[in-house]
Amino acid sequence: MAEIKQFGLDLGIYGPLAEPEIVINLAKYAESAGFSSIWLADHVVFPKHFDSKYPYSATGDFPAPIEDPLLEPIATMAVLVGATTNIRIGTAVLIIPYRNPVLLARMLITIDQFSGGRITLGAGVGWLKEEFETLNTADFSLRGKATDEYLEIFKSLCNGGEVSYKGETYQFGTVYSVPGSVQKPNPPILIGGIANPALRRVIKHGDGWLAVALDPIRMKERLKTLKQFCENSGRRFEDLELVYKIFINPGEPKKGPFGEREIGSGSEAQIIDDLKSVLGSGFTRVVARYRGDNAKEQQIQMERFAEEIIPQL
Repeated sequence: MAEIKQFGLDLGIYGPLAEPEIVINLAKYAESAGFSSIWLADHVVFPKHFDSKYPYSATGDFPAPIEDPLLEPIATMAVLVGATTNIRIGTAVLIIPYRNPVLLARMLITIDQFSGGRITLGAGVGWLKEEFETLNTADFSLRGKATDEYLEIFKSLCNGGEVSYKGETYQFGTVYSVPGSVQKPNPPILIGGIANPALRRVIKHGDGWLAVALDPIRMKERLKTLKQFCENSGRRFEDLELVYKIFINPGEPKKGPFGEREIGSGSEAQIIDDLKSVLGSGFTRVVARYRGDNAKEQQIQMERFAEEIIPQL
């Protein structure tokens, strides 16, 4: 039987629920209910017009109105550290090239200090070219390379002391990074994404993998590929933390990005079967996100998830 500590909640900091009081209350509820973690997604601004396709929907459309409220995740993380006591707080995922890597690392180190070592960095490369252009911090075409180098910088600064770096996308001379992070050698890094470059990044830079939008067949195939990459590199697959982020949509089944039923959508029985499939495939933790635009309904759904769904897994 699954335990509630295997589950985290994505708080949904874009959309109608992206209001400070709602986010804080949901975070406090998650902690009091026994969930292991709360998670924050990352966008800074949505361009009014963009041609980029969202990779995790059947149509390529983003699943929320772009003019809806939007809260920045690092600032939100800092607030939630003060509003909670023990629950872990992670990003699912933070788009690493969106921010200056030195400033990003020092902000996360500071939050790790204030939290007593409760943060997890879920890291991704991003998909919205027009947002990259607005932020003007990294070349969209080099976002994979920038992500790799920025993660190296993050780790170095977390170690503390004197740090310098010379890469293809970013360089700096010797600086002092004091204090380093509470968690040693650095806060856990979960790499997001489902393509082969993301899985290779797990091997090179990650403590685990944060997957999303995979149906059971592709889920098993991607895990098999990740395991093969581990064997090829000499890394132990068993040492990786495997986390799956699932969007839960009770009601009519929705179409997934590969034409199949979107995992997490449909009847309660279908959703329970999906969660069993995720856990049965080898994922050790699940991050759940209920889509909705009503705070009271969102908490009711979360309570049902904790009290009625999880005991059936």
